Amino acid sequence: MLAGGGNAADAACAMGFALQVLEPTQNGPGGECPILYHEAATEKVHAISGQGPAPAAATLAAMRERGIALIPPDGFLAATVPAALDAWCLLLERFGTRSLEEVLAPARDLAARGFPMYPFLRGLLAFVLPRFGAEWPTSAAIYSPLPADGEPLANAALAGFFDELARAERDAGGSREARIRAGRDRLYRGPAAERIGSFLRTPIRDATGEAHAGLLSAQDFADYSGSIEEPVARDYRGARVWKCPPWSQGPVFLQQLALLEGFDLAASGRGSTDALHLWIEVAKLAFADREACYADPRFADVPLARLLSPDYAALRRRLVDPKQASLELRPGMGKLPVGWPLVDPAAAQAAPVEPQALGAEQRAAAARKSLGRSDTTQCVAVDRSGNLVSATPSGGWILTSPVVPGLGFPVGTRAQMFVLDPAHPNALAPGKRPRTTLSPSLARLPDGRRVAFGTPGGDQQDQWTLHFFLDCVDFGVRDLQEAIDAPTLHIEHAPSSFYPRRAQPGVVAAEERIAPQVLAELETRGHRVRRADAWSHGRVMAAAFDPATGLCEAAASPRFQIAAALAID
Repeated sequence: MLAGGGNAADAACAMGFALQVLEPTQNGPGGECPILYHEAATEKVHAISGQGPAPAAATLAAMRERGIALIPPDGFLAATVPAALDAWCLLLERFGTRSLEEVLAPARDLAARGFPMYPFLRGLLAFVLPRFGAEWPTSAAIYSPLPADGEPLANAALAGFFDELARAERDAGGSREARIRAGRDRLYRGPAAERIGSFLRTPIRDATGEAHAGLLSAQDFADYSGSIEEPVARDYRGARVWKCPPWSQGPVFLQQLALLEGFDLAASGRGSTDALHLWIEVAKLAFADREACYADPRFADVPLARLLSPDYAALRRRLVDPKQASLELRPGMGKLPVGWPLVDPAAAQAAPVEPQALGAEQRAAAARKSLGRSDTTQCVAVDRSGNLVSATPSGGWILTSPVVPGLGFPVGTRAQMFVLDPAHPNALAPGKRPRTTLSPSLARLPDGRRVAFGTPGGDQQDQWTLHFFLDCVDFGVRDLQEAIDAPTLHIEHAPSSFYPRRAQPGVVAAEERIAPQVLAELETRGHRVRRADAWSHGRVMAAAFDPATGLCEAAASPRFQIAAALAID
């Protein structure tokens, strides 16, 4: 797209649709995709919601009638309205220059002719292939038998779906924008929505052990429309960061910055015990507030101004003991859901897997098993004019819901992130967006560069990206790749956003490249350190534009050997 004269929005859309083919275990058309866009002409940042709401039939009463205490992570019951296609079309319509057919073409061709199977994907598919064969014949029809590494994997039904979108755009009249909307409506107001609604009416087994039909209907598709919103922003030591509103977990990144501003991290030293301890304790406080307060602001009064205020940060900062780890979940505002946190002491004490002793395929399967869920992907783009995109596509995972026949993709399971406590801000309600973990990032660094960045990783997204950002700002790392490659750690102290929503108080997962002495010192302060593979935490990527020089940069994590960075002259 860039080589042909397109801009960052065009490039991001082409990448986003290609990812739906190339990483079907990480995202798909039935999922969601929050997007941040920096518009060079106005220096303004826009947030595209990209998170679909609960169906009209998804009520607390409906869950009680089915005996549901936690919304399951698989099957049909947790489906929200697919928002990814709408989000990409909204980005293209508002900020791009190309047609929908043009940005779909690479993905359509990959799906039609197939792409070479690669070890990470094959490992994940091997883990769930028995379920495909036993329970999900529509998924088995595409993915079984499993191609060997390097052999082509095609999805003719998905290619046909992309063709339908392009055809609807070509057949429509009017402006470029109107034609894009016509292509978009082929899903939301066309036969595909009817097909999905019909397929979901057949009950299938989920994690509850029972079979449940879905609540999503064609009318939910017709009623849906994504939005362009004001992002949330905060300054930090000469930098400025933009995140999505609190229907995402994005503000937790900014809360961590507000708390860290009161500590001299640079004086503590990059990678030192003191610096890491302070960050860990700050993260616990910020994520506790996420659990208590964050929700769809159309349905809940989220006290974001207070949560990001200097006065509130000063009060919360006093809770940080510089020498001792806290094992408590301590929100400063709001309320935790009834029964929170759901503590999992057995998991907290479990011996770590030693993935470095495994091959690539086994390592991927071990990662899938340990997560108990699918993951996410990420793409960023920048063009020579200084437009930037950060997008975090996810959901619609082939591992958690069967493929809809004739379409080549499943629905998502994001409603598992709702709680069923009616008094909580993130309680399930029709038309409401669940508080998602998806969290793209944009920033202006102290040296003036604009940078789009992000990572897959659920609850860890705003921890791994914070390591990257702090290296750039507090510790003076100029090279994006160096900041991405640095070893990271993250907390598992707060309840997971994914079923079964367990917390592991005091647990810190650390890449083993962190100095052994530092990890041992963290343990003496009360942290329960779980050592992980040396290159196992996230896949942070970044693209930057320097307005002073016009230089564009890109960097991507080598972790799992599937990300890439590319520059076009």
